[in-house]
Amino acid sequence: MPATRMMPTQESADLIELTRDLADKEMRPLVDQYEREHRFPRDVFRLLGETGLLTLPFDEHYGGGGQSNEVYLQVVEELASAWSAVGLGVSLHTLSCLGLVNGGTKEQQDRWLPAMLGGDLLGAYCLSEPPSGSDAGAMKTRAVRDGDDYVITGAKAWTTHGGEADFYLVLARTGEGSGGISAFHVDADTPGLNADTSEDKMGLMSSTTATMLFDGARVPAARRIGMEGAGLRVAFSALDNGRLGVSAVAVGLAQSALDEAVSYAKEREAFGRRIIDHQGLTFLLADMAAAVESARATYLHAARLADAGRPYSREASIAKLVCTDNAMKVTTDAVQVFGGAGYTKDWPVERYMREAKVMQIFEGTNQIQRLVIGRALSA
Repeated sequence: MPATRMMPTQESADLIELTRDLADKEMRPLVDQYEREHRFPRDVFRLLGETGLLTLPFDEHYGGGGQSNEVYLQVVEELASAWSAVGLGVSLHTLSCLGLVNGGTKEQQDRWLPAMLGGDLLGAYCLSEPPSGSDAGAMKTRAVRDGDDYVITGAKAWTTHGGEADFYLVLARTGEGSGGISAFHVDADTPGLNADTSEDKMGLMSSTTATMLFDGARVPAARRIGMEGAGLRVAFSALDNGRLGVSAVAVGLAQSALDEAVSYAKEREAFGRRIIDHQGLTFLLADMAAAVESARATYLHAARLADAGRPYSREASIAKLVCTDNAMKVTTDAVQVFGGAGYTKDWPVERYMREAKVMQIFEGTNQIQRLVIGRALSA
């Protein structure tokens, strides 16, 4: 049963209802097969582009939907409740577009954003590297200026949509220190750019994750986003939004796990009663419901700060920490409600538990979020 959402306007309510209807009719019937076959849902992303759901958080003069972060994130939650990999993909696509929105020239925006926001071009984000992980300052991938081009050499790990995306927001070193990193908008068919074998992951099987290999990839200087050396500023301007996206995905996943657990508990009987009528299990479900609702309130609070133009980096980290930790707990408890059945692939809760784990890791591990929060408190 869908939870109640905060709806600022009737238009927003209609948009959420449209999303829920699309998810029920077009996504839920496909998710089990695609996850089982490790099949990338490019057709689903095209559909979301056609319906305008990839444009939502961007200004209308870019061809965007002009929706608030509060509304956009609720859309992501609805998508993720049906299919986590798709909800995550929408968040990552938004993240890869925001670099151009926040740091690109008008000429760059006019040239690339319409197709990016319309879903004709699906994006990916290349920041992490094999040895450095969350430590962007330790980046080793280099972009060396050669006339009107940059030649990029290195590797970018853990790239969601790696090998499937049409463009990549790439961070590479053009100088020394944290001020020596630049951002580039790179086409997928650039010679010298290839995807390594997709990672064999625990969950999110329909979402490809691969290391992107840059072997002397020649990228025109006109594709540099922002000034040389401004790459981390371009990247970090979007990371808070990305953390809220993951937060919304985690809440959607947790909501589905709760819904499945409640439905099963109403049908399954033990000792002559429905198991939901046993107090011990009811308390477990109550704690799960409290975790979902409190997590949702946390990410919506951060979204409202962003919509008001107020600082929200600390709140984005809090939301990412709370929402993903709660999703891990709720999905694990959902498996417990199902008992032995929950440990089989006959029910989706085991998949939810596997999918929840990675949400505590990407977009900055939850240990990194604690570091961000602690530094904000000590400032």
